[in-house]
Amino acid sequence: MIKKLILPVLLLSISIGNAQGKKTKSYELASPAGKNKIQFQLVGSAPKYAVTHGKTQVITPSDMGFMLKNNEDFSNNFEVLKVENSTFDETWEQVWGEKKNIRNHYNQMVVQLQQKDKNKRKLEIQFRAYDDGIAFRYVYPKQETKDSIFIMDEKTTFNLKEDGKAWWIPANRENRDEYLFKDAPVSTLDTVLTPLTIESKSGLALSFHEANLKDFASMTLVNTTGTQLKSDLVPWADGVKVRVKDTFASSWRTLQIAEKPTDLITSYLILNLNEPNKLGKISYFKPYKYFGIWWGMHIGKYTFWESDKQGATTKHAEEYIDFTAKEGFHHLLIEGWNKGWTPAWYENKMHMFSFTKSADNFDLEKVVEYGKKNDVALIGYHETGSNLINYLKEIDDAFALYKKLGMHSVKIGHVGSKLNMKEWHFGQFGVNYFRYVLEKAAQYDLAVLYHESIKDTGERRTYPNMVSREAARGQEYNAWSEGNPPNHLTIIPFTRLLSGPMDFTPGIFDVEVKQGYPGKRVHGTTAQQLALYVTIYAPIQMMADLPENYEGKPALQFLKDVPTDWETTKVVNGEIGQYITTARKDRNSEDWYLGSITNEKARDLVIPLTFLDSKATYEAQIYADAEGTDETHNPSAVAISKKTVKASDVLKLHLGGAGGTAIRFKKL
Repeated sequence: MIKKLILPVLLLSISIGNAQGKKTKSYELASPAGKNKIQFQLVGSAPKYAVTHGKTQVITPSDMGFMLKNNEDFSNNFEVLKVENSTFDETWEQVWGEKKNIRNHYNQMVVQLQQKDKNKRKLEIQFRAYDDGIAFRYVYPKQETKDSIFIMDEKTTFNLKEDGKAWWIPANRENRDEYLFKDAPVSTLDTVLTPLTIESKSGLALSFHEANLKDFASMTLVNTTGTQLKSDLVPWADGVKVRVKDTFASSWRTLQIAEKPTDLITSYLILNLNEPNKLGKISYFKPYKYFGIWWGMHIGKYTFWESDKQGATTKHAEEYIDFTAKEGFHHLLIEGWNKGWTPAWYENKMHMFSFTKSADNFDLEKVVEYGKKNDVALIGYHETGSNLINYLKEIDDAFALYKKLGMHSVKIGHVGSKLNMKEWHFGQFGVNYFRYVLEKAAQYDLAVLYHESIKDTGERRTYPNMVSREAARGQEYNAWSEGNPPNHLTIIPFTRLLSGPMDFTPGIFDVEVKQGYPGKRVHGTTAQQLALYVTIYAPIQMMADLPENYEGKPALQFLKDVPTDWETTKVVNGEIGQYITTARKDRNSEDWYLGSITNEKARDLVIPLTFLDSKATYEAQIYADAEGTDETHNPSAVAISKKTVKASDVLKLHLGGAGGTAIRFKKL
């Protein structure tokens, strides 16, 4: 049932004393159930806000506003022109997602300000209070004096009342967002990316992020003093943060608030702050799983470039198509199919890829036709090398080629520290580029999978052809680096995955990577790799290993069964960096699936099955670490068993070190 309600709400206005003893008007906005409250006031003509959760003060009075070019201060000398309040309540349906029906229920307060100097610049601040957090954004309306402005700094601060343990990765570094998360007190942070998750000393779980980012710079956070975090916009190469022609709307600055970290995962505040679907029910995309000529290149079995070990050949493609069809799957990614690949393709320079010409030994049209005969669709691949000047010259021809061939998905890579070797991926230039390509892809009926991209801010609600992205340290690091430690997979559900779907590329069965580089391996068990299909959400999921490592393996059945589109999601238990257990109900059947993973420590968990239908009986098909299995002892061994269960039952799981369990609950 879809319902929408927009009504005026009462605005609580009180007078309180400021530090100078003067009376100042304060406006308070509460969430629908009163869980979270935002207080706004002008203090000495400067806008301030504060946030409470129940009786706990989360954010003490904090600054707002901007610094413009020529040191023009756009953060004080304001007066309130008008304050408008309303409430909104609807339930909307995701085209695909981790939850089908999402309630969007908030109270809103819009504060219209104007500076008292000769320019009389106006600024609108929109606040929204949800029961799972708060959000606000700045809107710069059309002014009487029409002039371009340059934002040099955002003065927004988040003055945390309490310190806490922050789970963070650095911002503005060579490898973008592909770093391992660390934990440290908020008071010790430097400049960090969002989502930034904090376990506060107050006992609350907090996540700072942003939503609906377009034509603006990404927000990073920097610790300035004590427990204060300040917005630090990612700059253009010349130091300007945001260029504004006429008007602007910043992204929503978001703070999700939960009683425990697991509740952050089932907050849909980021999606709710984006605009409704503009594309309708896109017929050319339905969630799927896919194989790829990919892992072989990362482990050194094949090369991306033309050589005697070339991965993308017509012969290899037809072999992979045969395997994909035989196992009952319908999608295949082929990287390196086009001209321009060299052994130095990943280095920082303006690489010249072609996006329409096939590499030697590869015939794109022939491979696509062979795939069609076997009901296997090809996923296109564009590695830009971050040379966007070259890519944007060819993008229409490249997308038109895919449409002509009947291809409806494209993976687009942006390897390189900076776009065009000049601009940060996260700056206004990058934000506009990624949104432009997404809209362009929709014109050609293409679903997009970004790698080396900006962070997700919920735009998949507006453009459901934005199906997934990397935007974190993925599986490939296990192929050629020291790898991802076991706790990485127990951190990202509480951090990176709060922003949206991730193309982690799970499903490695040969976790010791026997055909790979000496000493390189996946730091976990095969059963853990199975569980990732539930603990990591994405509407498309890769089965990343080589075909020969799946051949004849009974555990492949779980990958055949597990869906990638869900009716609802429940997080059963979890602690950041320790373990997590997630249950999801299939959107297209009555079955449930469960994934449970742990860090390097073996763990025994008791799982109540209360998420199941209380009136039904299920067959639990269990894929677990075999007895004695952990990261270093027989890690590929998977014990498969079945038992009949009901919602009133509990399951006892044993997870080996860096291990996991995956379960299908088939309704009988």
